[in-house]
Amino acid sequence: MTDMKNEMDSDLDQNYSLNSNADPKNMQELTIYVQSLLQNVQDKFQTMSDQIITRIDDMGNRIDDLEKSIADLMNQAGVEGPEK
Repeated sequence: MTDMKNEMDSDLDQNYSLNSNADPKNMQELTIYVQSLLQNVQDKFQTMSDQIITRIDDMGNRIDDLEKSIADLMNQAGVEGPEK
């Protein structure tokens, strides 16, 4: 079973990459082609999702740093912070 999957993956890589102009000729080839397209979409979505999460984390860290800097400046100026 694993050998068959590896063979199909190899065939897919060689003949049905997104940049290839080869059209699938039968159901098995169509299935492989569609699986390839779906995997590529999933990979791209995961990459974008990871980038978005990283940027949100960075933004959160910057906001925390900004809040700390503002609190330090308010303390230096003798102004009390907002009551919680």
